[in-house]
Amino acid sequence: MGRQLTRRTALGLSTGAAVAAVFGSGTAALAQSVTAGKRNELAPDTPAGVRSAVKAVYDAATATAGGMWESYISVANADGTTAPTVDQSSAEVVQAYSVNKLGVATAILDKVDKGSLELTQTVEVTRDIIIPDGDGIFRLDHAYPSTVTLGHVLAALLTVSDDTAVRLCGLVTTSSEINRILTAKGFRHTQVQPTANPHRFYLGTTTPHEMHSLLQTLVTGTLLSASSTTYMLGLLRSPIAFTDGIRRIMSSGERARIATKAGWFADGRNEAGVIFSPAGKAVLTYSIFAHGQADAGNFGATHPAVQARAVIGRAFLDAVDSLEGSAAIGKVFDPLPYRPVNGG
Repeated sequence: MGRQLTRRTALGLSTGAAVAAVFGSGTAALAQSVTAGKRNELAPDTPAGVRSAVKAVYDAATATAGGMWESYISVANADGTTAPTVDQSSAEVVQAYSVNKLGVATAILDKVDKGSLELTQTVEVTRDIIIPDGDGIFRLDHAYPSTVTLGHVLAALLTVSDDTAVRLCGLVTTSSEINRILTAKGFRHTQVQPTANPHRFYLGTTTPHEMHSLLQTLVTGTLLSASSTTYMLGLLRSPIAFTDGIRRIMSSGERARIATKAGWFADGRNEAGVIFSPAGKAVLTYSIFAHGQADAGNFGATHPAVQARAVIGRAFLDAVDSLEGSAAIGKVFDPLPYRPVNGG
């Protein structure tokens, strides 16, 4: 590639040309280019400046990836309020795919908060409930029947995005109950799709704005109880949460500052989450839905929309860090302790 894409360049993009050069250079060049430069080269140091930089990077990366995008992204102000930086077809009802596992988990945890369910209660994993292909771990163990706790089910649902975990959630609720709970919380478009079996459902729809609002209410503590909020964010910030998109070009410590959930099916590539400051407060919330890009059969990190989110995520984190903690919302959320072990 002809020239390095420094942080200043990345954050000041007004067209897709520079990002296009990065996309054509492979993963190593992508990581090197976006992270090149010194911290003091980063121009924005106010919420307004960060919003401008975030929009420029988003516009350039998504234009390069092509296809259709529906998104809503906000950055916190110094007083804790938020203001949008990207509002692209955010009221459009879209297929959420596995991003709606956030909605399913919200409904389950709402029942936990109200005392009708417990994370420690068990459900039975039978052979007939296993989805034999797709994502997750339940289909891999070949040891049925077995029992797992509801907490284990939710952990598999939100980290490795286990598809069988969706059916296991259906053992303790119904599609209509999930939709009623989400509607009561203000999310009338964030709904699962019922089937003839009330305990089975497809993951359904949302809008970028509603999914953004769900995440905002999560971090401000109005979506769920304090314990359920901490539990859910712990899963979404864990090392095994999705790493191909927003968190791809980051260190392990930086990844722990991102709570994220991705969803992919057919030609759709979606991701929604929250970027936290080093002090543990929410600063940037993103809800990004993409479809219609080339290479629809590729569900890996080299898909154009997933590559775009990698560029976006790295630039977003650097922009947030330029604020030095002056803008954040909600309480402090520390990541779960993580220390690699070698057996024993």
